[in-house]
Amino acid sequence: MLSRLAEERATGVLTRDRGVLYLVEGQVVHAESPATPGLDILLTRRGALGSDGWWEAVSEAGAERRVGRFLVDSGRLAAGALELCHLGALYDAAFFTLGASSNPARFRYGVAHWIGPVRPVTVDAVERETLRRRALLHRIWPDADTDTAELVRTARAVDVALPPRQRTVLDQVDGERTVSDISRVLGRPGFHTLVDVRRLAAAGIVTTRARTVECRTPETAVPPVHPVSPESPESPVSTVTAEAAQAAQASADPDVALLRRLRDALEAL
Repeated sequence: MLSRLAEERATGVLTRDRGVLYLVEGQVVHAESPATPGLDILLTRRGALGSDGWWEAVSEAGAERRVGRFLVDSGRLAAGALELCHLGALYDAAFFTLGASSNPARFRYGVAHWIGPVRPVTVDAVERETLRRRALLHRIWPDADTDTAELVRTARAVDVALPPRQRTVLDQVDGERTVSDISRVLGRPGFHTLVDVRRLAAAGIVTTRARTVECRTPETAVPPVHPVSPESPESPVSTVTAEAAQAAQASADPDVALLRRLRDALEAL
């Protein structure tokens, strides 16, 4: 659908489950997604623009759809800084917007965004960048569960050489926040946070809250085959291994969920 809209040089807004793309004459001029901070947060949280200056621009020029132009003309933001930040926000939101979806996309002709023209990007360029980012994430860590789930730290010790960017993200992992939440707290593009979280997951430092709960031994579970002395706390691996042995005795068919729990417990060491 996006390629067809580009061919017909359509103007309007393409809406999908995780975001929207604004087109003018078949080119992408703006993108927004709830999965990543918007241009306003990226500009104000990084100190490039004060929040008062942003809201003044929206108030003065929003109705005329020339907020970007107002920021530059009023001297609040250099043209190059606006362009660079806007392109980053556009590609970031487009990545999430163009993700897998089970619902059809919708397009409304004639709809324009109040930010106004900054720098159009071709549909081909947006699609290429989206595919490049997907491939990068897959190379880092192929499991996408951490992209949207609540994140928790594992018991694995953190290397002192952990890069500052990853450590900053790790400090925000509290069992409740998702990647999107962390991105908003830090005022950082969502894709950049995704990269850091996947690297932390690949290192066994971060996992999802659901997997942590899954690895816990139910209160009704049968005690381990080999008792653990009071002086030696029972480890997750010994608990899950015992359950796996019991399941194997009960059935010749593998318990996939149990095997995943065993894998996660081993990775947490």
